[in-house]
Amino acid sequence: MAERDKPVIGVIGLGYVGLPLAMEFAHGGCEVLGVDVDPKKLEYLENYRSYLKHFPDEMIASAMKTGLLHATTDFSVLTRADAILIAVPTPLGISRDPDLSYVLNSCREIAKYLQKGQLIILESTTYPGTTRDEMVPVLEKGGLKAGVDFHIAFSPEREDPGNKNFNTRTIPKLVGGLTTECTDASVFVYNFAIDNIVAVSSPEVAEMAKIVENTYRAVNIALVNELKMLAHKMGIDIWEVIEAAATKPFGFTAFYPGPGLGGHCIPIDPFYLTWKAREFGMSTKFIELAGEINTSMPSYVVDRICDALNTVQKSINGSRVLLLGMAYKPDIDDYRETPALKVMAKLGEKGAFVDYNDPYIPSIPASTRQTHLQPVSVDFSEKMLSEYDCAVIITNHACYDYQMIVDNSNIIVDTRNACVNVVDGKEKVFKG
Repeated sequence: MAERDKPVIGVIGLGYVGLPLAMEFAHGGCEVLGVDVDPKKLEYLENYRSYLKHFPDEMIASAMKTGLLHATTDFSVLTRADAILIAVPTPLGISRDPDLSYVLNSCREIAKYLQKGQLIILESTTYPGTTRDEMVPVLEKGGLKAGVDFHIAFSPEREDPGNKNFNTRTIPKLVGGLTTECTDASVFVYNFAIDNIVAVSSPEVAEMAKIVENTYRAVNIALVNELKMLAHKMGIDIWEVIEAAATKPFGFTAFYPGPGLGGHCIPIDPFYLTWKAREFGMSTKFIELAGEINTSMPSYVVDRICDALNTVQKSINGSRVLLLGMAYKPDIDDYRETPALKVMAKLGEKGAFVDYNDPYIPSIPASTRQTHLQPVSVDFSEKMLSEYDCAVIITNHACYDYQMIVDNSNIIVDTRNACVNVVDGKEKVFKG
């Protein structure tokens, strides 16, 4: 790395992970070279505007006006960087195999401009062995050797958009380098943006740790989702049960059921591990069972909608259904892997007319939605609510007035226990 007081940081991918990271480095006094293939994002930044709900325009403006944060589609600027952080998507393919194309394409671009002494860090979640076995060969094609001529490490993103208690700077950062020197270089760089860095012995440990974190959550959410279905049959309120169990000060962590899993991490990461396990001749039955339960939840929600409509002598076929909330969790504008889309699709297959309202997601790109889905968020009003046969709370945004929703809806299916505190009209609310 170049000898200067503060390193120049390159960030590839300015999305939910890359932009907050770039902002923290800029606030730490580092020059940041942000690279993204989407020119719309760059236009937003150049006009001091944010494209992420949880990042207000003022935060973007404060970073851009310092002159420390630059954004471009030109990878050649990375020749000036001391460290290059890769924060691009790692989705699953059609057959639920890992898709590393974004990561490896980024590595191919980096390889064109790779300089001696540079540090390359992957932030994208992936399976153990990706950094060493997949990235290193691509980066070494130009003749430089990893761990000798340049540094390389893995440091998993731990972003939680909308979390009011932790942010990019305050969430502890795991770092595992190919060599001790790679780890030390990574710790040095992250000290400018992160308060607490935790070094581990290898990239594989860091890669595995991230997948374990999200698999732990996926398995426990699957457990409470299964218990929700059982509790319903037994006439027991699962949310009250969980709150009661959570009074135990040890040995229990509360997880809550919902309409299915969403976001880029929890629905995807465990399947990276199951895919890798097959290489070692092992079947990860526990993880796969959890996946089956979680992916079945949108169907369960649709069944509950059918049950609710039946109580007022209505068929799902021809009914008008309004979904409230499209984001995968409250108070954000992120709809990656949201179960709401699956619920919409299944309702449409059964002949329902489906609309949605989400104050943070005004429209759904055609590449994401099904052809029969309403592409824009409908207006939200007392009169509008009354025109639907059923309202379904998918995402419990804090901005929704749940008493107003209950007062003006015909029936409600509540998948998030959002109506727990309403005073009147509880007889119209069905737990979903």
